[in-house]
Amino acid sequence: MASHLFAVCFGANEPLRVARFWSEILGRELVDDPRDGALVLPDDKSGFRLRFPQIPEPKLLQNRAHLELTSDSPEHQRQTVARALELGARHTDVGQLPEESHVVLADPEGNEFCVLGPGNTFLAGCGFLGDVACDGTQAVGYFWSEALGWPLVWDQDEETAIQSPLGGPKLAWGGPPLMPKGSRDRVTFDLAVDDGDDQQAEVDRLVSLGATLIAADGEGAVVLADPDGTEFRLLTRR
Repeated sequence: MASHLFAVCFGANEPLRVARFWSEILGRELVDDPRDGALVLPDDKSGFRLRFPQIPEPKLLQNRAHLELTSDSPEHQRQTVARALELGARHTDVGQLPEESHVVLADPEGNEFCVLGPGNTFLAGCGFLGDVACDGTQAVGYFWSEALGWPLVWDQDEETAIQSPLGGPKLAWGGPPLMPKGSRDRVTFDLAVDDGDDQQAEVDRLVSLGATLIAADGEGAVVLADPDGTEFRLLTRR
């Protein structure tokens, strides 16, 4: 048994505002989250939800994970950037160099994301939402490959990436050096087991792979941490 990636979560002070932004940018349906916040649905079976749970803490540090959007042409990249700015994004500096072809923006709550230029071979065929680029070690890439049952599609110089067997966006980890970790990660994963599957058995399996059990969260979910100490949740259903 492997967990399903239910959603990539972005903790938000105003969930609906941020979710509307991403719904418009990605052209995906926006629905209410039955647990808390809002959900942006995947556009096909190879994708995953974006979830925006409400949290009280303001954003103070650069996120340790960000979305990367792909472009078919220089004009497509310009159009995506212009549309994002029109919807409330802003340019932001994370140390990128002037000669680099990607554009770094922040959404209405400051979550960083990149609009890549055309010709990115690493994300070829992944779709408009190319990947979730995460700060993390090689070991954590191996952990998530086993946890989700997604094969490694990149493993070089301590950088790793995995992708669903169905295709779609990748999850990637950049290796050392790692960024400073705040008191709470704003970008996390929600995993799920299907109705009728044994949640405790899946908790045990994840722990055997290197996760640490933290606690139950009172909503039928179990909170764990991956080998890098980034918390994630295991839900009871997809």
